[in-house]
Amino acid sequence: MISPKHIAIIMDGNGRWGIAKKNSRNYGHKKGLATVEKVIDAAIENKIKYLTLYVFSTENWKRPINEINYLLKLLSSYISKEINNLLKRDIRIKVIGNIKQFPRELKLKLNKVEKLTKNNKTIQINMALNYGSRQELVGSIKKLIQKKKNINEKNIEKYLYTYGVPDPDILIRTGNTNRISNFLIWQLIYTEIFFIKKMWPDFTKKDFKQIINKFKKINRNFGGLNVRIN
Repeated sequence: MISPKHIAIIMDGNGRWGIAKKNSRNYGHKKGLATVEKVIDAAIENKIKYLTLYVFSTENWKRPINEINYLLKLLSSYISKEINNLLKRDIRIKVIGNIKQFPRELKLKLNKVEKLTKNNKTIQINMALNYGSRQELVGSIKKLIQKKKNINEKNIEKYLYTYGVPDPDILIRTGNTNRISNFLIWQLIYTEIFFIKKMWPDFTKKDFKQIINKFKKINRNFGGLNVRIN
C-alpha cells in the first residue's frame, strides 16, 4: 500500500453551512477555518508532506464585497495569530496564485510568513489565493514565449506555481458538488478524486483518515496495465 504525499482540498460549503445554521455565510467561513486547523493536524499525523488548500479563487471576486472583505480579514487574522505556531510545528507556508490585488497589509503578511517558514520541513501547505488554473497555465506559456523557450510539458511545469511539488495523489472536494472549479487542471491528471457530501465545517479528521485508507487500496496504473505477460 502506497501512502499519499500530496493532498489537495476544495473546501466547499462554508456559506451554505452558515445559512443552514440560521446564521450568515461569514459565520460558515469562520467555522470552516476551525476545520482547516483540524485537517492540518490530521495531515501531519498521517505524514502528508504537501497539503494544497483552495482558499480564494479568481472567481471569488464575483461574491458580495462584504463577504470578500470578511474572507481577506479572516485570512489576515489567521496568519497573525498562527505564525509562531507554524514555526514551532515546522510547517512551511507557500502561496500559489496572484496576490497583487490583495490589500497591502495582507500581501506583506503573506510574504513574511513565506520567508519565515521557508526552511520548515514537516509539511508544506500551499495556500491557493486568487488562484485560477487557466490563469496559471496562460501565465506559464507567456513566460516561455517571452524567454523564447520551447513550449513542452517540462518547460510549462517549470513556470507553474507548483513547480517542485509532486502532483496531488488525492483531491478532496466537500459540499456535495462534483467538479474541480478551475483548480489545478494540469496537476490533477492522475489524481484520485473524492467528492464528499458534507459541507466543509462538518468535515472531520476521521473523514480525512478514511479517504487516505481508501486511497491506499486503489491500484494506480497511470494509464498502463498492471498485468504480467508470460
